[in-house]
Amino acid sequence: MIIAVANQKGGVGKTTTTVNLATALAATGKSVLVIDSDPQGNASTGFGIDRRSRDASVYQVLLGQIAAEEAVQTTRIPGLSVMPSNAALSGAEIELVDVERRSHRLASAIASLGHHDHVFIDCPPSLGLLTVNALVAADAVLVPMQCEFFALEGLSQLINTIERVRSSLNPRLSLLGIVLTMVDRRNRLTENVADDVRAVMGDKVFKTEIPRNVRLSEAPSHGLPALLYDSRCAGSEAYMALAREYLGRMQPHPLPRPTTKAA
Repeated sequence: MIIAVANQKGGVGKTTTTVNLATALAATGKSVLVIDSDPQGNASTGFGIDRRSRDASVYQVLLGQIAAEEAVQTTRIPGLSVMPSNAALSGAEIELVDVERRSHRLASAIASLGHHDHVFIDCPPSLGLLTVNALVAADAVLVPMQCEFFALEGLSQLINTIERVRSSLNPRLSLLGIVLTMVDRRNRLTENVADDVRAVMGDKVFKTEIPRNVRLSEAPSHGLPALLYDSRCAGSEAYMALAREYLGRMQPHPLPRPTTKAA
């Protein structure tokens, strides 16, 4: 299963979700590949991959300069590998403009790799060509969503993009689910937004919620997923619960169309 972890809004927990969900699944004995498709390279950092060792990266793969397998690095987590990103990826959208089948470059790269039980693509906070490449390659989309004002409006824009990609480029693409992140149930706005999202999206929203947790924020600075940094913190326990729920809903769901009422 190839999952694009996407949301055009920044700071909603895409990378944190990618890193920790992938780690949780690898802990169950699954073979997992994480593709860092964000020029910021935070997913690579989250697995402890030094920036000086990222010369072979997603950028070179998309441009056809190296084979996909040359860019894949193992991690300290058994069964989990990463195709890292570097700053050069920020120019890929311009460089790919005149390339044939530019929206299918990542899909072709993944197809050339050996089998993995789960492939997660950490997308940049935009709906540009890098994200489109991820959506074309993916079987389904996982959407982390911070409980904040206008959350549903941003989700509507993302779903419109998913629908366009599905209708013209990737007919198998579906919505796997929405994960509510940075949840603080003591905050009335958080509670209202969470309730609104669940009312509109129904069972497309994962039951598991990811709480605001300082250990989740600290872990990347140590080059570790939170599950290795502090396996007993509330954030790690939430991602383990999310992994169990994720495995239980591996059949993608049809796309709903949310309203854009204020969250």
